[in-house]
Amino acid sequence: MKLTNLVISGIAAALVSASAFAQQKIVIKGSDTLGAKMVPQMAEAYKAKNPGVVFEIAAEGSSQGVAAIIDGTADIGMSSRDVKAKEKEAAKSKGRNLKLTPVAFDGIAIIVNEKNPIEKLTLKQVEDIFTGTVKNWSAVGGPAGDISAYTRNTTSGTYKAFQELAMSDKDYGASTQKMAGNEQIAAEVAKNPNGVGYVGLAYIDKPGLKVVPVDGVKAAIDTVKDQSYPIARSLFLITNGDPTGEAKNFMDFVLSADGQKIVEQVHFVPIK
Repeated sequence: MKLTNLVISGIAAALVSASAFAQQKIVIKGSDTLGAKMVPQMAEAYKAKNPGVVFEIAAEGSSQGVAAIIDGTADIGMSSRDVKAKEKEAAKSKGRNLKLTPVAFDGIAIIVNEKNPIEKLTLKQVEDIFTGTVKNWSAVGGPAGDISAYTRNTTSGTYKAFQELAMSDKDYGASTQKMAGNEQIAAEVAKNPNGVGYVGLAYIDKPGLKVVPVDGVKAAIDTVKDQSYPIARSLFLITNGDPTGEAKNFMDFVLSADGQKIVEQVHFVPIK
């Protein structure tokens, strides 16, 4: 009887050990735009079908995602911008090949506090606000009041994409306030009547916010799809060359019909 118990215990321990050994880990780092909502939901859906897989996801900005692929500390990087020339050079020097796979489209929406009566802005006015050329709402058709402009921090791909798409690649104004993520910008604008910021489509449906049309077009899934909204971009997953193993399987899932349904559910635009 004792021997039988010992045998059963040994088998159980072996099964636990085998299960732990079989567990596969996918490390994903980078963009907050992708990593705060979309990729974690993708990971949960993937784990439901592949229970032996675990994920480590760090949403610290697109620059960190690119760097993680260059230095080999992540299987997949997340980026809301294209890679920079200096990043390509750094990758090449380490024998790495940065491969960008578009997985969704996004519009960068201009948001103000719901109490702000401003109803529209031109792209030039958006540029003037975030470069600091315009500092008072009265200069762009609103009531008198100092503008509080919130931006992403410098490691963010959205920070760079917005600079290129909405600011003619000009420098941000010295008084702009840098935030770690979309959620933080939305929260600050929602409590500041003079606030203005920008967020991805997945973050516009927050209490206290209003989306302002740019050049007569409001950021929405349909206007990103038909390319009429002027501040839109692709969202990428990055690998070192063609993905392999479990990372490839996960990326295949992201691009599958089921994965692209999740893209829609978080209010981005499917790539397919």
